[in-house]
Amino acid sequence: MNPPLCTLAQPAEASQDIKKSRFLCLAAPVATPEAALAFLARVSDLQATHNCWAYRIGQNYRFSDDGEPAGTAGKPILQAIDGQGFDQVMLVVTRWYGGIKLGAGGLMRAYGGVAAECLRLAPRVPLVHKTEVDFELPFAALAILKARLTELEADCLTERYGSDGASLRLALPEPRVAALAQLLADLTRGRSTLRKAD
Repeated sequence: MNPPLCTLAQPAEASQDIKKSRFLCLAAPVATPEAALAFLARVSDLQATHNCWAYRIGQNYRFSDDGEPAGTAGKPILQAIDGQGFDQVMLVVTRWYGGIKLGAGGLMRAYGGVAAECLRLAPRVPLVHKTEVDFELPFAALAILKARLTELEADCLTERYGSDGASLRLALPEPRVAALAQLLADLTRGRSTLRKAD
């Protein structure tokens, strides 16, 4: 069985000097392609020779060689992400050219190497895939449920109020769903039922 995928606990960086070229890798956890591209816009150095990048967010991934020969920068960065077991991350490797050509193999080793080093040293956290559930709850039980959200590792996504209570949508790890269902049954004497969101 594969170990669970990880994401970055916080932004990370690493740099290497290779044949007078400087390579700086900046990495960040991202949840959407838009967040990845916003990170790229924020950290790209327009004075640098190249700002090459790659992200993976589940099945979504993109990469760019930013003017380097095709396949020598973005793809090795993406391979570093996959090789280190990361998901939901964006890496930007900025290069300041030092006057010595590295050749295609040298570029691939440089971009992939600094990306892998950055991720190897970075603090990581396991990615927990969460299940979304919907349910209704009387007002009297709402405070008790909210006090237990941390213990259930649940995030409240939506909360709507009606005349006799609240409708909620939570996201929580699959192994915690049964505990939430039991809590709801106890709080409402079986009147509230959990439905997995579509």
